Amino acid sequence: MRFLISPPQRISEGLLELAYLSGPDRTPWSARARLEGAEFVLQRDSSDSGCLTIPWPVEQHGLLGLSTATLVERDEPYLLPLELARGTINQFRNQLFEWQMIGLAVPAVVTEKLAQAVRQFSVAVSGQQEPGGPEEAERALRTALDGAQLLAAAYAEQASAVRRRATGRLPALLGGELTSTPLEPPLAAQFLAAFNAAAVQMSWREVETSEGSFSWSACDRQIDWCRAAGLKIFAGPLVQLDDRGLPDWAYIWEDDWDNLLAAAGQFVRAAVSRYRGKVDLWLGAGRANTSQLLSLTEEENLRLAAAMLRLVGSLDPQTPRAISIDQPWGEYMGRQAVDFAPLQFADALVRANLDLRAFVLELNLGCFAGATLPRPELELSRQLDYWSLLGLPLLVSLSIPSADGEDPLARRKVAIPPGSWSPESQQAWAARYVPLLLAKPCVQGVFWNQFRDDQPHDFPHAGLMAELRQPKPALKTLAAMRSAWLAPLEKPPTRG
Repeated sequence: MRFLISPPQRISEGLLELAYLSGPDRTPWSARARLEGAEFVLQRDSSDSGCLTIPWPVEQHGLLGLSTATLVERDEPYLLPLELARGTINQFRNQLFEWQMIGLAVPAVVTEKLAQAVRQFSVAVSGQQEPGGPEEAERALRTALDGAQLLAAAYAEQASAVRRRATGRLPALLGGELTSTPLEPPLAAQFLAAFNAAAVQMSWREVETSEGSFSWSACDRQIDWCRAAGLKIFAGPLVQLDDRGLPDWAYIWEDDWDNLLAAAGQFVRAAVSRYRGKVDLWLGAGRANTSQLLSLTEEENLRLAAAMLRLVGSLDPQTPRAISIDQPWGEYMGRQAVDFAPLQFADALVRANLDLRAFVLELNLGCFAGATLPRPELELSRQLDYWSLLGLPLLVSLSIPSADGEDPLARRKVAIPPGSWSPESQQAWAARYVPLLLAKPCVQGVFWNQFRDDQPHDFPHAGLMAELRQPKPALKTLAAMRSAWLAPLEKPPTRG
């Protein structure tokens, strides 16, 4: 498929590398991308019709992963701004109709924005060969995103009101991640003001630095602190096969599946036995669908995740178990040949009868390889509805950059497009999207995946506390949400 970029400098070559095509089942195809002058070409093995998803800068909306409508393969290039406007307007109109059908009271300004976007799009279509055609398409795209944002806000407000009707507060969790470093009193107070739950890291790499030798002191402190504060506790991921989760000594078992499974099981057995009855949910495995360490195949990653979840269940059957799914849209599939789409990976675990109680969808936002592309609100809502078809509750784990430039403490040395994020845009994202997440009936909690930037962390500039231990504006926004909407939680009972 060929796409004409107008003007040619509209988007950088690095961002073009993140584009992918997907079929009707939303599964990305592996494709080879190249630039030919002002044309962006994607070549794949299939000739089926599909949708293009690409990070695209939009005035007042920033960089967003936008999708076209379904396009047929042809020799003539598509005008990319026009097709992105078509896809966005189509999604806006369809979602408006669906929510009206279930009784949403739609503000008049929303329908006005839709009508305006359609008029602008009609002008862009009729004049797409003229010099001003791409600019009119961009205006239609921006208007459609403005209206879709207002529609999502109306849905979030009204759906939240329905969920809050019985008790006056949302029956949901808002949590943050705790590393092995204890929070000093000022930071602890700000954490408790924003969150009613905590995700306590239990890193195999940090706890079992040498085989068979465990150091639990840091985990003990965090678990005890959370329990004293009355926080719900999610523990894990117990096994995460990346450079953050895998001990150095475990690499000796790279080509020995049985011994690797036994080593991972030994750690899981020790962790669950120690904290049984003290946590409220076990995150048995993390990011197993995107793991590329060692020489494990996709099937072996799946078998390892299933084995760890089954082991947790045998040791602590009363505590719910979950697994995290990385990049739930499957962006990574556009750059590497894999067999399992994220939803297929999750469905295989459901069918394995592991008594899973939830899936954690990791949305580590950014426009770089390994991150989830930022999406418009309606696309996020649609994706959550798609995942709810598995019939299990969802928890959403977030991290959102607040700056570009180098981050020396970030484990992922990636480039954030200049000017794409700031503390203010991080706060604005939280203010718009977290209410939408909490309003969805399938979502039982939202967790910020990175609390501090002054300690080693995964993603650059994505914490809520800056390097000098100063709170970012987004933390205050989350604290206001917690105070206004979320029910206070009782201290978890002591068991066993």
